[in-house]
Amino acid sequence: MRHEDLTPPTSRPGPRRRPVFAAAALAGLCLTAAGCAGDGGQSPGSASGPASAASSSSPSPARSSAPTPSDSASASSSAKPLPRGPLTGRTVVIDPGHNPGNVDHTREINAQVDMGNGRKECDTTGTATNSGYAEARFTLDVSRRLRTLLEAQGAKVVLTQDGDRPFGPCVDERARIGNKAQADAVVSVHADGSATGNRGFHVILPAAVNGDGADTAKIVAPSRELGVRIAGNFVRVTGSAPSNYIGDDTGLDTRDDLGGLNLSTVPKVFIECGNMRDPKDAALLTSADWRQKAALGIAEGIGSYLKR
Repeated sequence: MRHEDLTPPTSRPGPRRRPVFAAAALAGLCLTAAGCAGDGGQSPGSASGPASAASSSSPSPARSSAPTPSDSASASSSAKPLPRGPLTGRTVVIDPGHNPGNVDHTREINAQVDMGNGRKECDTTGTATNSGYAEARFTLDVSRRLRTLLEAQGAKVVLTQDGDRPFGPCVDERARIGNKAQADAVVSVHADGSATGNRGFHVILPAAVNGDGADTAKIVAPSRELGVRIAGNFVRVTGSAPSNYIGDDTGLDTRDDLGGLNLSTVPKVFIECGNMRDPKDAALLTSADWRQKAALGIAEGIGSYLKR
């Protein structure tokens, strides 16, 4: 979905023919950026609707009627001891976009919250494939897989939600969770809901925003570095090409209308892993094998950034 919006801020052009070199150039970043390709990883092996867990598909997380947890209680992290590895001492916050329970809490998620340079809905339900596979299920599945991969390298991983709350968190709280954790990197996992024929992934970077409680000056450059490394590894591991409708074939897009970025004080990016409303992209997004590759591509991009 368009993250915190049900509609994009501006109209997007239709699909363009992508030059072959666009995907190759991104993948090439892994060969030229120090420690990118293969770092600490394995070899690569809008509507609402029906989520999966760490293998194949699994039932949706149980929905609760409990009140929304406070910031301190909303972030979920693994309690098991972590192995020592190349990411030991690093903290990564993973933000699974939306929440499977949002659909049952429209009043709460429609409440306006601060986004740093204005106000916006707390959250949205997310999009879904035409067959009903919900973005919120996809993001939670990929995020759990990503947590497993990063923890295996010694990173402390915090999820902003793990199917353990009835809805949300709101976009401002998602930013606060990363800030409070003093995360070395934050990645918000999403899938887009655009027109058929619009294909590919893109990584969203924070714009320079200053005022009304937001100041991204210190995170713009490191966030871009994080985003570039994730994009390069995502191409290499998944074989997916950069978006043909956003980002001018670079796989990168800069925005100033997302509270999750505007309010962050630590390096943060969003990744739209594909377009759920395009049948070809949907076939990938609904594949457990491909979701594992997506998680691996993101994990290797994060690892490359943290070990640079």
